[in-house]
Amino acid sequence: MCGIAGWLDDSIDFGQKTTVVEEMSKTLARRGPDENGTYYNKGAVLIHRRLSVIDPQHGKQPMTLKTRNHKYTIVYNGELYNTAELRNELKALGWIFESTSDTEVLLKGYAQWKADICQKLNGIYAFAVYDAVSGGAFLCRDRVGVKPLFYYKYDGGLIFGSELKTLLKSGYVKPIIDKQGLSEIFFLGPARTPGCGVFKGVEELKPGEYASYRNGLFVKQQYFKLTAREHSDNEAQTIEKTRYLLTDAIEKQLVSDVPMCFFLSGGLDSSIIVKVASEFAKRNKQAPITTYNVDYEDNSKFFKASLFQPNSDADYIGLMSQDAQSVHKTVTLNNREVADALYAAALARDLPGMADVDSSLLLFCAEMKKSFTVALSGECADELFGGYPWYHNEEILFTQGFPWSRSLDIRRQILAPGLLPDGEEYVNQRYADTVRSTEKLKTDTTLSGRMREMFALNYYWFMQCLLDRKDRMSMYNGFEVRVPFCDYRVVEYAYNMPWELKAHHGREKGIVRTAFEDLLPHDITYRKKSPYPKTHNPLYFEITAKRVREILRKKTPITELLNKNGIEEIINNPDSISSPWYGQLMRAPQILAYIIQFDFWARQLGVEFEV
Repeated sequence: MCGIAGWLDDSIDFGQKTTVVEEMSKTLARRGPDENGTYYNKGAVLIHRRLSVIDPQHGKQPMTLKTRNHKYTIVYNGELYNTAELRNELKALGWIFESTSDTEVLLKGYAQWKADICQKLNGIYAFAVYDAVSGGAFLCRDRVGVKPLFYYKYDGGLIFGSELKTLLKSGYVKPIIDKQGLSEIFFLGPARTPGCGVFKGVEELKPGEYASYRNGLFVKQQYFKLTAREHSDNEAQTIEKTRYLLTDAIEKQLVSDVPMCFFLSGGLDSSIIVKVASEFAKRNKQAPITTYNVDYEDNSKFFKASLFQPNSDADYIGLMSQDAQSVHKTVTLNNREVADALYAAALARDLPGMADVDSSLLLFCAEMKKSFTVALSGECADELFGGYPWYHNEEILFTQGFPWSRSLDIRRQILAPGLLPDGEEYVNQRYADTVRSTEKLKTDTTLSGRMREMFALNYYWFMQCLLDRKDRMSMYNGFEVRVPFCDYRVVEYAYNMPWELKAHHGREKGIVRTAFEDLLPHDITYRKKSPYPKTHNPLYFEITAKRVREILRKKTPITELLNKNGIEEIINNPDSISSPWYGQLMRAPQILAYIIQFDFWARQLGVEFEV
């Protein structure tokens, strides 16, 4: 895992811009703390910051390959899980390898197959290949969108990078938030429209996209999307294939040359990963695996069950750790530290994010990083296999609009009167665009068609937000997190699985439960879904309320965008919020934390508002 960046412009002598290039590189230092490298050529510069995971002694980047007609240089962020298969295929074609790094495989694979390499990759990645002979470049992002890749086009040039702050350091990209950007932040945030970089003129390669750039021409191509196909497997075959695909995805991601650990919440998804990994370690005579969970000071004292969070994790974690014979560690976070980390979390994401849901993960990853470099986590099973309540409540299921942000009233309440009058229309259009582009079969029933729409909404929106969060908070600590449920083969299979099989026995993620019921303790297999834990301590609310009031006392361009009275209403009546700001967890304390992040982010980056 790493951070990458590049700048192409034939009119610039980048040898005269080394100071700017170094500043761009520094923004990626936390993503890649182990090594850094820069490639200069006439009209081009490539930047790499490395977190060494596979073959630490080799695989240095930027990596260059000379062929008869080309001189390719690659910068690459990610992991390939089918490296061995690709290397063998390339060896059969005559290629010789000098290392075991996936970077060398990817570079020679591109030299062999050009854009067709994308169809062969199984992994999480964002990479760019520059050809010094033609002056052109090829950019690609993984199918599911686990790794980021932002870019900015201008007349005669292209700037790209793993993070938004990297582009801003070029001096060509200004921290301008126009009406569209502000609509993203206040009406969709912390989600983003696919491909939108929020800052004016900045875009992101969408999941499953690649692009070519040459002579000022930038052309994008979608190489992977949700495609509707008939599901031909019967019930028994579906159960068997679900187990095979998930087990294979997990085992493929256990390859690492540095220490690895595992997230364990006691829920179904992380428990499957932990159990498969534990069995793998035993078969290969490896040491017991290490698992981690996160908690908050006095959380058990203040926990209140809800539809979205029906029970706490502690008992289930102990049960699963014992079953898997893992070495388990609990990271208990201080609520004031969680509030203080809101600022670092905003810097890590380059935008206001999921408030303490972000900052707690950032602190959690920092603790794991003290002993490990890589972890596996159970993200995205809920999106793919119908784990959320909105899949199962027909009133929500067939209501138009994003189900994780059903009411926009609370968003309107915190904005200055008259600001973004078309905000609701902006959201409705984004929703409608996604639904309209969802691929279906003519044989789909009303329910199965709607389930495809719900899958697409969750896949392209909610899931991307969670992947964004996981990448930024982990990589801010130089810590790689892999997500086996995001294997594209799992995605394809789940998209076309009939709802009655997916919700096997009428349960959320029913097919997954059935597929692994003989591997896990019964209480784990049939535990009701519970999301990532948040703090329930009133101290956190008190801290965020105080800090928001301090922000509102000042008259600044930032506070002029906000409705002081509306925000005070939230502070004075936190329980009056009927539905979360976003997802399942963002209620009054998190809304206040979002305002804190917005204020800090805007001041820190010197954001200019054009609204």
